[in-house]
Amino acid sequence: MKKIALAVMLACNSGLLAAEETAIVNVAEQVQADTAEAPITQLEPMQIRAESIGSSLLLDTPSTAGSRLDLTPRETPASITIVDRNLIEQRGATNTQEILKSVPGVLAASPPGSAGSVTYRGFGSSSLTQMFNGITVQYDAIAARPVDSWIYDRVEVVGGPSTFLFGAGAVGGSINNITKTASKSGDFTQARASYGSFDTSQLSFGLNRQLGDDVGVKNYVRADINRTNSNGYVDGNEREAWSGAFSLLTEFTPNLSHTLALEYQNEQDDRVYWGTPLLRPASGPIVGNGKIADGTRFKNYNSADGIYEQTVKWGRSIIDFKLNDTTSIRNTFYRYDALRDYRNVEVYKYNATNTAVVRSSPLLQRHDQEVDGDRVELSHKTQFGEMKSDWAAGFDYNVNRQTRFPRSLTLNVSTVNPYNFTTEKFFDIPGMVRGFNPQRTNRVETLAFFLENRTKFTDQFSLVTGLRHDKIDLSVKNHQAATATNPAYFDRKYTPTTGRVGLIYDFTPTANAYVQYSTAADPPAGILTTAAFTQVRDFDLTTGKQIEVGSKFDFLEGRGSATIAAYKIERKNLATPDPGNPGTTIPVGQQSSRGIELAASMKVTDDLTLQGNYSLVDAQYDKFTQVVAGKAVSRVGNTPTNTPTSIANAWLTYNITPTLQAGADVRYVSSRYGDVANTFGDASYTLFGAFASYKLPKYGTLTARVRNLTDEVYAASVTGDPMFYLGAPRSYEFGWQAEF
Repeated sequence: MKKIALAVMLACNSGLLAAEETAIVNVAEQVQADTAEAPITQLEPMQIRAESIGSSLLLDTPSTAGSRLDLTPRETPASITIVDRNLIEQRGATNTQEILKSVPGVLAASPPGSAGSVTYRGFGSSSLTQMFNGITVQYDAIAARPVDSWIYDRVEVVGGPSTFLFGAGAVGGSINNITKTASKSGDFTQARASYGSFDTSQLSFGLNRQLGDDVGVKNYVRADINRTNSNGYVDGNEREAWSGAFSLLTEFTPNLSHTLALEYQNEQDDRVYWGTPLLRPASGPIVGNGKIADGTRFKNYNSADGIYEQTVKWGRSIIDFKLNDTTSIRNTFYRYDALRDYRNVEVYKYNATNTAVVRSSPLLQRHDQEVDGDRVELSHKTQFGEMKSDWAAGFDYNVNRQTRFPRSLTLNVSTVNPYNFTTEKFFDIPGMVRGFNPQRTNRVETLAFFLENRTKFTDQFSLVTGLRHDKIDLSVKNHQAATATNPAYFDRKYTPTTGRVGLIYDFTPTANAYVQYSTAADPPAGILTTAAFTQVRDFDLTTGKQIEVGSKFDFLEGRGSATIAAYKIERKNLATPDPGNPGTTIPVGQQSSRGIELAASMKVTDDLTLQGNYSLVDAQYDKFTQVVAGKAVSRVGNTPTNTPTSIANAWLTYNITPTLQAGADVRYVSSRYGDVANTFGDASYTLFGAFASYKLPKYGTLTARVRNLTDEVYAASVTGDPMFYLGAPRSYEFGWQAEF
């Protein structure tokens, strides 16, 4: 079956898939009066963008992920993927991580201890930037946990180093989740309701309205709210989540407007699933593919009252001012406030005879984080002789504060029968007490200046450049007893300068080739908002660089579109143990990756659409050592953990009648290693899905969907010995959605 799936995907990616095309229609019409004396009226030229019939790659939709110059993916010398609202709904993506399955080469999972886990181009979450409306909270592996997708308008992704746009931490790429905001496109109301496996239910509502009449100051309001509830696919797990977005757009004049945007997220996950223990070999560590025992797939070894809770609040105040036809300015003031609580027993391991599971590592944890910032962006269009030149410049100042309150115990909580057991309440664990004591407060102050330019030397040849300089001040206050390795206070300053230069040549208006070179800067170990003294005392930021070549083109008279990219990335100065003194670390490590990415879409007939993507990556440690039993062991040539060599996706949709549509999808992920020694991991897996939808006259659309059709058992995240975080089993969903 897997061979068949691969054959289907390879066929898709040989050129049968699509995106979109911008139809540029120049309308110049002369209207003549009934009499010869009547004057002839010359209308102004008008530019209209229209989606091509094979649209899905959105190559001609302006994107903020790859540039501040309002460029489209076709105009940007980089790999840009846009997943818009239509595609989110068509593919049934329930949260922000499900949306990322539409991006070539991205693997995402949500194990609770690192719920924002994403792997892209051979790099993990600490080397990727995950943003919300262009803002990073610099704690992506935790703060970027999946959010229900209803409140989001689209997700945009740029591959490779993009620090020059969004700041430190973007070696592998950047992901931007963009919220729905008030629109001037008209009044409408939207609603959704669904129910499915594991008692999963969703209720969603949204509306957009103009307030008052169309004279003078104009106001537009949008509100969206979503509630999701589920019992989860493992024993005892329950999740309830609320998310809402509200925005008010006030247009004072045609050239001056203000947008107030507010968001709220609240999530409670009871008896959180942390993973399933792997069977032990007769002796020594696990070698080869990890295996779970029959009957433990849905077992939950957490405390009876284990929890994950979070409350997130966002606020943005955006002023847009158009000075004239060539110059505009935008000011965005933003605030982020998050409180996250954990109370769990987090590690489960079989005993030597695989007859019992040992539960350990109880942790009580709180994260209290705030981000305040202001960003000013200036755009200007000019011309040097016959050459058009567009500029974007500005600065971003923000202060990121986070206090962590961990309380952990190094002990075995209990040993239980793998199949028939009960677990304690968390505070019944000996030595665990209620209350939160602060460990340390990290304050990261960043002032960044950025500049971008796109100059068109000819109608076919363009140069796109970008530059950013950051001044980063990290200060850490220790709330506990000071030691030599954990002083009462320390600070570090970093001043990275990063950039991109790219060339694009248009063979035709719908086919081009590009080449680009870009650089990045990354925290030396972990994340600055949680960094400890030992992680940063002897290190500067790591550095990254990428060379990428690619092409974006339409084919078959616009019925299909495709992109292809090849890249090589290097990241230097990773923290690695000193071979001569394994108890210390030195900044000499190096990691690299090289690969290719393909995406395509094609409207085979008026009723049949085929879409897909494929990625192949060779990622490795070029310089790296690991301490094993007190000795430094080289891991040069090994693959980073949880990094698949290849990922492929394909989607087929067929309009059976004007009101009835059916579709199928397949996703293949190759094997991954669970340790840097590359001794064990998980086998490859293939997931199948299908859906059918029926449009009711005037009453919306009914959809039935099945995920993981063959009930594949697979690890969504290879979290390492002694357990894997398993993906969801086969599930069904029935939904209704309408717009009025």
